This record gives sequence, structure tokens and C-alpha cells, in this order.
Amino acid sequence: MADSNGKTNGNESNNAPEGEDKQVYTTGEAAEVCKVSQQTIIRCFDSGRLKGFRVPGSRFRRIPREELIRFMRDNDIPVDELEGSKRRVLIVDDDEQIVELFVDVFGRDSRFEIRTATTGYDAGLVTEQFRPELIILDYMLPDINGNVVCQSIRKNADMRNTKIIIVSGVVNKDEVEDLLDAGADDFIKKPFNIEKLLGRIGELLGIEPNIATRA
Repeated sequence: MADSNGKTNGNESNNAPEGEDKQVYTTGEAAEVCKVSQQTIIRCFDSGRLKGFRVPGSRFRRIPREELIRFMRDNDIPVDELEGSKRRVLIVDDDEQIVELFVDVFGRDSRFEIRTATTGYDAGLVTEQFRPELIILDYMLPDINGNVVCQSIRKNADMRNTKIIIVSGVVNKDEVEDLLDAGADDFIKKPFNIEKLLGRIGELLGIEPNIATRA
């Protein structure tokens, strides 16, 4: 492969990407994932549109996984090859029955990968590791309220596309407005209709609800 000056980069292209396990990409690997030319990736890197680093003592460019995902999303490039085809959903609730319900419902649909948390603190840790596309978040958690969790997530630029649905049975109208202002995409009052909730989840994720998953 040649770099932007026409010189051969040797190991710049390396081998084919390794999907979800790979954390750093060469320009050649990034080009293959993005379905563009390596020269396009190099130009974006050199202009600062695609951030990364150079290997010390060489001209080789390297692009961290999260930065490549950000670049792809910003340019409407599908990220399924990096993130996998399953939609990642995080359930945050200290009510075991609610958690079991969601795990059971989503577990019947092979399109979803599920993680759970019972506190705001655990939700923060799981969110950083799991990078959920959707969070179903109880408002009244043992250690913190849902609006604080929302605000924390929205401050993370890497999570700006994550959808958040707040569920609670004890929130008044003013609190609902505060939750939406804090970054929640929707509020669902407990007890909720699981079919309607699944329909809303489908809308937020841009997928068709799977009737087979409904309890």
C-alpha cells in the first residue's frame, strides 16, 4: 500500500480486521472496514477528521477502535462489522422481577445482547465496557436517581447516540420533564405494557418489533 506521498507503507495495511476483538487499526484495515480506499483514510487522518496516532519512529498511522466507530457514525458508515450484528441493550433496575422480565423477553430474540445492572454506579461501569445502544433505566435506584445517570451518559461524546428509556411508577409530570431535559429519549410509567414498550424500543433502534419476543 502507498501513503499520501506515494511511498510504500509496508506494515501500514497489515492483515484483515479481526472484528469485535480488535482495538487498534492500520489505515489499510480501517479502509477495508469503511469500504473506502486507503488513500481516503490517510487523507482523513492527516486532516484530523479521523484521529489516531503514529507508531513511534515510523510514518505508520494507527486508529483506535472507538475513534474509528465515531468516524464511521459521523459519516453514516454502518458499524455492524465492528460492533457485531446484535443490538446491545442495558437493563438498569433494582427490581429483580423487572430485570428477569426483560432478560426473558430479549433473550427470545437473537438480535439482542443484554447486560444488567442494579445501581447507578454499576450502570456506569457496564456502560463504559458494553457501549449499549439502548438503556432501559429505572428512575429510583438505590444509590442515585435516573436523571443523574442520564446526565453522566450524555456528557460522554462516545455515547451521544445511545437511546435511554426511563421507567418508573413514582415520577410526577415535572420530574418527567426534568428527565427528558437530562437526556432521556422517553419515559414509560410502571406498570407498563410490554408490547408497547417493545414497540417503542423498535422505533428508537430503527428495527421491527419481533412478535415472538412478546410475553
